[in-house]
Amino acid sequence: MSTIAAKTSETPARKVAKRPGGVVKRAAGTAKRSPGLSKRTAAAAKRPVSLASRLAVALEADIVSGKLRPGTRLDEQALARRFKASRTPVREALRQLESRGMVENRPRQGAQVMQLSLASLIEMFETMAWLEAACASLAARRHTQADRDAIQAAHEACASAQQSLDPEAFYRANTRWHEALYAASQNRYLEQETLLLRNRLEPYRRATTFHEGLMALSVQEHQRIADAIFAMDESRAMSEMRGHLDTLRNDAVRTYGALLRVD
Repeated sequence: MSTIAAKTSETPARKVAKRPGGVVKRAAGTAKRSPGLSKRTAAAAKRPVSLASRLAVALEADIVSGKLRPGTRLDEQALARRFKASRTPVREALRQLESRGMVENRPRQGAQVMQLSLASLIEMFETMAWLEAACASLAARRHTQADRDAIQAAHEACASAQQSLDPEAFYRANTRWHEALYAASQNRYLEQETLLLRNRLEPYRRATTFHEGLMALSVQEHQRIADAIFAMDESRAMSEMRGHLDTLRNDAVRTYGALLRVD
């Protein structure tokens, strides 16, 4: 698997990629943080996580993994028995998930896993394409040697899973690859927002990884995106990533549209 090598130089804080021609672009985020901010952040990290928040995390993981499919009813009493908790933290957890767009409350039906319309799915994939394209563009400008290593390692894991026709392993490696690319943008707000939308789309994206032909195509597209990032070609990285998301969107829309027709 070919990648375009770029020399790196080191600063006391971190390694940064060097632009062609020898001009070094310093990565964002190397400035010293104020002691007050560090103390506040550390104090926040020590605060105990509420039971409702822990339940919300567990339920979100079930939704993202596909264990709880779109449209599944979420009965408070059943969830309280499952988690050995009262209905109050369960109700609060469902409210948290509703605020993130993972759960919806329907009149006389109660809470259920959000089920998107086909039009909403298309619009969200279009938005995701721009977010991931922005991540790829910034990654081309700002990535570090550690970012290169993480992207390449995840890419090799994807290729290995595809060759062995292991969709579960491919799904895990594919998630690592995309998240490594988000991190390489060095923009934590963009990374967070991209992850939030990715989690909302994950039940629909997940199904596409079980197509043998799409796994092979994704590996090829990942390679072209990585080559553009490692060459520090922002425009090409953005274009390749948008094309990659178009592939995922088209397959997810076809798959979901077929399911809606069956239902």
